[in-house]
Amino acid sequence: MAKAKKAKLSLDELVEQALVAEDEKPYDVPSNWVWCRIKDIGDVITGTTPSKKNSEYYGEDYPFFKPTDLEQGYNVIEAREFLSQAGIDKGRFIPKNSTLVACIGTIGKVGFSRVDGSTNQQINVIVAKGKINKKYIYWLMNSHYMQDTMISSAVATTISILNKSRFEQLFAILPPLAEQQRIVDKMERLFSKLDRARELVQTALESFENRKLAILHKAFTGELTAKWREENGVSFDSWEDRELKEICKKITDGTHKSPKNDKQGDFMYVTAKNIKETGIDLSNITYVNKKDHLEIYNRCNVELGDVLYIKDGATTGIATINTISQEFSLLSSVALLKVNPHILNAKYLMYNLNSPLTKSTMISNMTGNAITRLTLKKIKVASIFVPTLDEQIEIVHILDNLLSNEQQAQQLCNLLEKIDLMKKSILARAFRGELGTNNPDDENAIELLKEVLADKL
Repeated sequence: MAKAKKAKLSLDELVEQALVAEDEKPYDVPSNWVWCRIKDIGDVITGTTPSKKNSEYYGEDYPFFKPTDLEQGYNVIEAREFLSQAGIDKGRFIPKNSTLVACIGTIGKVGFSRVDGSTNQQINVIVAKGKINKKYIYWLMNSHYMQDTMISSAVATTISILNKSRFEQLFAILPPLAEQQRIVDKMERLFSKLDRARELVQTALESFENRKLAILHKAFTGELTAKWREENGVSFDSWEDRELKEICKKITDGTHKSPKNDKQGDFMYVTAKNIKETGIDLSNITYVNKKDHLEIYNRCNVELGDVLYIKDGATTGIATINTISQEFSLLSSVALLKVNPHILNAKYLMYNLNSPLTKSTMISNMTGNAITRLTLKKIKVASIFVPTLDEQIEIVHILDNLLSNEQQAQQLCNLLEKIDLMKKSILARAFRGELGTNNPDDENAIELLKEVLADKL
């Protein structure tokens, strides 16, 4: 007996199915906006990769976008790989002005294609339905709500995945058509100004960093103090290649048994996350009790003026001078170096360890699997060039003056963070109807939704 055909839904039934129930709405929006689902505002296409075994699929006709290409953001044009016409026929054709969203690995990275092309299977594409503003969907997917929702909806196994069926069921905000355009116009205007400001700040920061690296290189190859040596009758031959264990009184690290630590306690507990080239960052410091501290401090007695050096993990190679007078406990991710003051200036050692040449040499000696690290043994036998103590002091004096703008560089970093926070704030307000663009007299978005859904009939 033949299966009965599934009855077609009426337009009213389709609309009722598309609208998010009142008690499921994530938050309130203006009364003429509606909550629906991604599949109601756009067709979702998941990319695919044509077989690499067939060279005819690859050529120069269509850009083949991958998640890394989405770094272009609002203007995705260039790709590292291209498909031929045969390749696009085998894969998925993506029309220009579509929103591309990474849904495997780096969940939520968003791009807007300005050209026809194709994508691999890591990307879900939203092609706007009917009259819905294509650019509006791009800005919507960048909003704080959509970003959080995508990340929380992904299934994490070895790698995070947000598949098509989950993706197209995510709740989406649909304002009236005129409001969609006003949101797009405002986003383009505001983000253009913020992007320009960010570009200027980034350029200034990179200029400072490049200048700093060049100065540090000159400092520890003798070039920076060439004139000083000439004036003081000192030969470059006075520079010696010395192992750290020869010029330090003590080289050790913090505790290898991480103690219980909390926001309150008896003694500060310093780990790699607190060590910056500019000093010890106490903004997220935790504390340990007195008993645990005494046990740690007995082995690793950090004192004022000692050099602290990150030896484990991604930030290995950063050195700083301890400027804290009170005792604190140290984790094993940080090494303690106590210099012999008759041979070595502590600040000279700090600057040297932070120089490009020494840092790259030290990092090349790291070992380990899950966490790479520098062993104390390797730190002790590491060698640096050491001039006379007087020349060390001169180098430190010059570097202190030349790098006095380090605080300005930190301010630039803070400014970058503020710009990024402003973007997030603008996006959050835009999709709550709080940007001052919404007109309550606009036709209710439910009419636009009906028009889009009518195509299903």
